[in-house]
Amino acid sequence: MKIFHLPDLGEGLAEAEIREWYVKEGDVVKVDQPLVSMETAKAVVDVPSPYAGKIVHLHGKTNDIIKTGAPLISYEASEALVADKGSVVGKLESSEKKWDESKVIIGAAKKTSSSIKAMPAARVLAQQLNIDLSQVKPTGPQGLITAEDVKQFIDNTSQTKMLTGETEKLHGVRRVMAQTMALSHREVVPVTIFEDADLSALPPKTDITVRLLKAIISAAKEEPALNVWFDGKTLERKLFDEVHIGLAVDSAEGLFVPVIKNAETLSDADLRKFVDEYKKSVASRSVAAKDLQGATITLSNFGMITGRYATPIIVPPAVAILGCGRSRDTVIAGNGQMVIGRVMPLSLTFDHRAVTGGEATRFLGVVIRELQKK
Repeated sequence: MKIFHLPDLGEGLAEAEIREWYVKEGDVVKVDQPLVSMETAKAVVDVPSPYAGKIVHLHGKTNDIIKTGAPLISYEASEALVADKGSVVGKLESSEKKWDESKVIIGAAKKTSSSIKAMPAARVLAQQLNIDLSQVKPTGPQGLITAEDVKQFIDNTSQTKMLTGETEKLHGVRRVMAQTMALSHREVVPVTIFEDADLSALPPKTDITVRLLKAIISAAKEEPALNVWFDGKTLERKLFDEVHIGLAVDSAEGLFVPVIKNAETLSDADLRKFVDEYKKSVASRSVAAKDLQGATITLSNFGMITGRYATPIIVPPAVAILGCGRSRDTVIAGNGQMVIGRVMPLSLTFDHRAVTGGEATRFLGVVIRELQKK
């Protein structure tokens, strides 16, 4: 018996979610044959088989969360058929070590259907209707679940759904987003400052997104305290000469933040190319895991949809995120006159554990200065 453990599908990712099994128990597979589609915090990855042989057991169902290093598949495989364990997702480790599966499959049932006391008619009905018998309250003799118990469970569930509406578990990117936001809420001490930039002097066809990226780069050079990673446990910070800008991109499946690496070295045309390519790859779910890591500061251009000001959420270990709201025409006072001008609302959230108010306001001041340049 060979046990294939879930490899690390990214840089130190702790877990992955089963999206779709391509095989079933009893199948005979070849080396490098795709086994399962797994979704991580970064991407969806097809995991290939490191062995040729017969699949004995699949350690998880669709939507189960499997910890990195936990059993994924058990094989009947001869030594002659064992392949080199290198693959597209890194070195794949195997062992005969036994695991307590209840600790590695989140949400796994503590009881199997065969261990639950139920009458045959109840089992058949539950199987036909995809009912988990462990959720059904037994009323039969000696604690047996009857067919009537299953029907009552269905009636109760239907009434609950009518009263409360349908619910669904968060999966994939949305689940990771929820976890990340909770982590930020626990660890970060956020402060947000707001200001408007006067864009009245800019040419009509100015690429605002690229202008924002260039403004962030300039601000990070003049006030590097916001282009930082901070460790709240050791109270250490790491300052960067490079500017790796995370670009918040909305999608139907959740929020992605691909990273424009070494943005300070790129031309305006290169920055626009990265923005366009990332939007396409996020929409198609083809964005590479490596492109979703390493941001030193983030831009959220939520004004492309709607909204003026916000309190953007920082994702540790970064310490700052700039939110850009929807620009608008408004009355601007200057030189004793009132004129109609175009302004862009900005919201800068910073982690006050690592950044002072003075550093943050100076950073935002540089951003505004660069945006207002003719």
